[in-house]
Amino acid sequence: MFTKLLTTTLLSLILFVPIAFAAGAEANNQPAPEAKATPAKDTQAKADEAPSKDGDKLIAVEKQMVEQTNAQRVKYGLPPLAIDQSLEKTARSHAVWMTNNRAMQHSNQNVGENIAMGQRSTGEAVTDWMNSPGHRANILNSSYKRTGVAAFQTPDGTIYWCQQFLP
Repeated sequence: MFTKLLTTTLLSLILFVPIAFAAGAEANNQPAPEAKATPAKDTQAKADEAPSKDGDKLIAVEKQMVEQTNAQRVKYGLPPLAIDQSLEKTARSHAVWMTNNRAMQHSNQNVGENIAMGQRSTGEAVTDWMNSPGHRANILNSSYKRTGVAAFQTPDGTIYWCQQFLP
């Protein structure tokens, strides 16, 4: 158990701390603390990873978030959003920052953005966004064509969600 936790922590440090430092410090004018965030696990997600259009890999929870968001768009006659590698990086960076700081706060990126905290599954997060007028407006905005998504969790299991959009 300890070895698995140590491996996960080290992997998070290697992969996501540089992103968190860059976006956290820049977006929020404060340094990011030592990494505590780990990618969220969604029990509803089926695949471990899937290639995006840009060749970047999505983890299962991210793939599920894009699929559920796009299902809502299609339901309302809108085209699905494409994964944008740059938005994926900024969404991950911001989700890591929120998780490490345990703060739900919008980034200062010039993007449409949905954030959430505490939902236990992708389905809960997307449902909550669709039940909120401002978040729903982002998901159903016909000018948005691209997205990036992320979900990270604290050691106690609280999940922070981030979804960003651009035309």
